[in-house]
Amino acid sequence: MSRQGWVLFVLVGVIWGVPFLLIKIADGGVSVAFLVFTRVFIGSLLLLPIAMRRGRLRALLRCWQWLVALSVVEVIVPWLLLSAAERRLSSSLSGLLVAVVPVIGVGVARLAGDRDRLTATRWAGLAIGLGGVTLLMRPAVAGGGVVPVLEALGTAVCYAIGPVIAARKLADADALSVTAASLGLASVVYVVPAALTWPQAVPAPRVLAALGALAAICTAVAFLLYLRLIAEAGPVRAEVVTYINPAVAVALGALVLGEPFTPLIAISFVLILVGSVLATRPSALTTNVHRVTRPWGGGFVCET
Repeated sequence: MSRQGWVLFVLVGVIWGVPFLLIKIADGGVSVAFLVFTRVFIGSLLLLPIAMRRGRLRALLRCWQWLVALSVVEVIVPWLLLSAAERRLSSSLSGLLVAVVPVIGVGVARLAGDRDRLTATRWAGLAIGLGGVTLLMRPAVAGGGVVPVLEALGTAVCYAIGPVIAARKLADADALSVTAASLGLASVVYVVPAALTWPQAVPAPRVLAALGALAAICTAVAFLLYLRLIAEAGPVRAEVVTYINPAVAVALGALVLGEPFTPLIAISFVLILVGSVLATRPSALTTNVHRVTRPWGGGFVCET
């Protein structure tokens, strides 16, 4: 890659590992509904004008049903689940649980009709990745934290379903327009719950900063940078940034919030990372790879 490509790669990799930290901070000062609303509302305000200038929003009307479905599984439900989970889980643990998306995505793609052959290598990746998740779940479940763990894993399931919808039903749509419209739709959904749980006092400055950074930097700016990274380095190299996110989440949780970095977390991270790489490794029979970008935490390869 060029120097500009490397700069973009590092920026996106770091930015998409930060949301777990910011959600943890914001959770301490506002309700989950208010947190999600603020994030999607500000993000939509920043991206919708750009999408409108591109003139491709109107084209989404012909596939509005799938746009709604994508909004539900990529924004409306998972951001609620993740924000709720981090009220009881550490940001690093949440980041590692959500990092299992590629492993779950293989199963989702198969259920959706993907006929790419599951080789021995990919089966091994599935087993290794799920083993890492099992290691993470055991102490949490033993301590009575099964609900937040399931919420984090539910986030991963949603993130695995979304790209399949996008690849099969919204493949011809403009990615930025889809993102902007999804954030706008989520804003409408959350406006009433946010109003009902509006903070009685102005949140602390660190909470306000976390909310603003989540929406402006980790959503709007990150997506625009990722599009530039794809143009500069190509989609295959850009995809590798997905595997950096959990490492950034764990590092920030330990350095900024003082969350424990235990041998169990280290082992689980390695297992999930290795499992994700192996499970998503295309077989020799793969003939086409369609890429879907996710503006709030990485991309996903959907093999068709």
